[in-house]
Amino acid sequence: MSRTTIDCDAVLFDMDGTLVDSRDIVERLWLHWAEQHGLSREAVLAVAHGRRTLETMEIIAPHLATPEEAARLDALESEVDGGETMIPGAAALLASLPADRWAVVTSAGVALARRRIASVGLPIPRVLVGADDVVAGKPNPEGYLIAARRLGVPVERCVVLEDTPAGVLAGMAAGAMVIGLRTTYPSLDDAPRTIVDLRAIRAERIGTSIRLSLDEKEQAGEEAGSMKNIE
Repeated sequence: MSRTTIDCDAVLFDMDGTLVDSRDIVERLWLHWAEQHGLSREAVLAVAHGRRTLETMEIIAPHLATPEEAARLDALESEVDGGETMIPGAAALLASLPADRWAVVTSAGVALARRRIASVGLPIPRVLVGADDVVAGKPNPEGYLIAARRLGVPVERCVVLEDTPAGVLAGMAAGAMVIGLRTTYPSLDDAPRTIVDLRAIRAERIGTSIRLSLDEKEQAGEEAGSMKNIE
């Protein structure tokens, strides 16, 4: 069995698509918005994940991208209850990490992120950086830099786990080590390495550091671990 090991001091997780599968909720809301405005379904789905709402709107339809319209869509999303599930392997991986050595950096608002994480039975992180906490969202690295600083760990000693191109670019721009998850998109070309889901990772304490072991065999079994791809 082939394994890759990475030594780090902290692990920084994205939320949607990385810890929590909320894909159906997110895509349903974006497709409803696209239908309201006569926008292409395919164009919306191509960028619906990984960015804050306003920044996604700026890509899809700049003429509609206002803070008020983004707030309206965020409010609709916050009213949707249920439907989220845990990404495979998330509970075991978090349980193996010291509570002060992991954080969540998400494009969702903090309140929504806390609710989604709790809804699937995962622990609320001590450090949670949301859309409300940054001036610029992913692919800007600001969120990951804030999380590393709050944990008291150099960002170069952090591993970022991300499922979207924007998130991968944010982690790399921050200077962190990045692992992509193929849970939302079939490929992440910019990620130095990718895995199917969190079942492919094991964590253990090595002195004051954390050693992550990536199971290459698990990576090869994509059909068993991946969620549906964008059609």
